[in-house]
Amino acid sequence: MPLAATGALLTRAAEARSAIAAFNVITLEHVEAVIAGAEAAGSPVVLQVSENAVKFRQGRLLPLARAAVTAAEQAEVPVALHLDHVRSDTLLREAPHAGFSSVMYDASRLPYPDNLAATATAVDWAHAQGLWIEAELGEVGGKDGRPALDAHAPGARTDPDEARDFVAGTGVDALAVAIGSAHAMTTRTATLDHELLRRLAGVVPVPLVLHGSSGVPDTGLTAAVADGIAKVNVGTALNMAMIGSVRRFLTEHPEAVDPRAPLDLGRQAMAREVTRIIGVLAGGTSRA
Repeated sequence: MPLAATGALLTRAAEARSAIAAFNVITLEHVEAVIAGAEAAGSPVVLQVSENAVKFRQGRLLPLARAAVTAAEQAEVPVALHLDHVRSDTLLREAPHAGFSSVMYDASRLPYPDNLAATATAVDWAHAQGLWIEAELGEVGGKDGRPALDAHAPGARTDPDEARDFVAGTGVDALAVAIGSAHAMTTRTATLDHELLRRLAGVVPVPLVLHGSSGVPDTGLTAAVADGIAKVNVGTALNMAMIGSVRRFLTEHPEAVDPRAPLDLGRQAMAREVTRIIGVLAGGTSRA
């Protein structure tokens, strides 16, 4: 089916008080697994390519983006393409020509006034190109190998009044909020601040996004959706599923040299995790 638009998927999710799952992809196996998992769940999905993934692909956006677009167009469920955690203005300007309908522009590392100014400039350009744009306020720690911020550190949590003013001042279409999760967590021990999330949902007029979701227990994710999160970003959980499966295969078959068998098992493991997470966000039961 035709490539879906992130904004349309997310708007519908927000209106229904549900959430769209967005999975970060690095390889073609990631792309195929996310689509297979979403098809098994019968759910639309967002494929996300981060700036870090582009760096891994030797700075070239188009090879992975073109593969993702082709796979999405052959999918049995709506699939959108999102460019994630973009800091480079050069990369931002590649998005509309590479099949992306949305971008997360990340100036959250900057002081509030600079974040607001940089994001507003990015939004003006993006909207002129027909791109839907997400930004971040507060800091979801753990990115680029940095340790997560202490929960009480300045800027570690999104302030509701600042969030309301930030959205009004920038014109962003969605806002990633810092409420206790962190990127790159390999244990599911993050504790979300649900009271803060409800306050944010009450004053911010655009859909809210949760980053660092791999470290949040299922019950926390389900509650976050109920409290106002409309897009849930997942990356590390897929990588753990893939690497775990590949590691087991190579341990059991040290003589193996053909990469197809372990990569296929890794792809299957990621697809199962995609289906499982989509079920959690829909309020289904799963492992704790």
